[in-house]
Amino acid sequence: MSTVSAISSPSVSSGGLSVRLQGVGRSFGDRVVLSGVSLEIAPGEIVALLGASGCGKSTLLRQVSGLDRPSTGTVAIDGDEVTGIDLRCSVGFQEPRLLPWRTIEHNVALGLPKGIDRTAGRERVAELLRLVGLSEASSLRPREVSGGMAQRASLARALARRPGVLVLDEPFGALDALTRLQMQDLLLDVHAAEPTSILLVTHDVDEALYLSDRVVLIGSDPDAPRNSGAGIRSIMQVPGERPRDRGDATLAQLRAELLDGLGVHSHHAA
Repeated sequence: MSTVSAISSPSVSSGGLSVRLQGVGRSFGDRVVLSGVSLEIAPGEIVALLGASGCGKSTLLRQVSGLDRPSTGTVAIDGDEVTGIDLRCSVGFQEPRLLPWRTIEHNVALGLPKGIDRTAGRERVAELLRLVGLSEASSLRPREVSGGMAQRASLARALARRPGVLVLDEPFGALDALTRLQMQDLLLDVHAAEPTSILLVTHDVDEALYLSDRVVLIGSDPDAPRNSGAGIRSIMQVPGERPRDRGDATLAQLRAELLDGLGVHSHHAA
């Protein structure tokens, strides 16, 4: 999960910021990718975007972060329209992409806001390294740590400026199954310690249900004309407080419903 720091607005975080998408559409030439997407995310909420590959989930994240501009509609963070890359939002991708010649500590420090006092910056980095369990690895370089540890460093870097919104695009997709589960728990621990609004893209139904407050299913309407673009097909509220029981029967039922929405048949025993 690599991170891109924003460059246009002051950073803010006090439990997360609201996000509002109103009628967002995105076209590339004659190809319509997204159409009429409207969604509101409350401060501190975790929302997962779920859908088939190529349906426009990552494109939607780019609209929120300001890495791309919608062809139609608007995106606002805390009531202010996003017109470019916004410092209130940090972005995490699937690969860590840490600078190989820098230590873990220095890589995390790259996420700090410009002009921060040197002492305050060192304290912030040390705080984040403790939070993600990398204090003892601070002087190591990326090639000397595991993939999971590199992802932890990338997450710490994304949080360094205390963003109001954290946008994550398949952040654990390249990890082995066990490390992925551990990173899911770490993300929840980090969110509890430093609440922020999170918009998460995943292809993993179980991950979406375990982490999020709501799951948004993105896809095209099969009854719509061709090239109409993807939109929100359904929004599912996930009951219960986090951390949830991965074996909970209610989650199993919701899993079956989401798989059905994705066109995948599941066998669920009551």
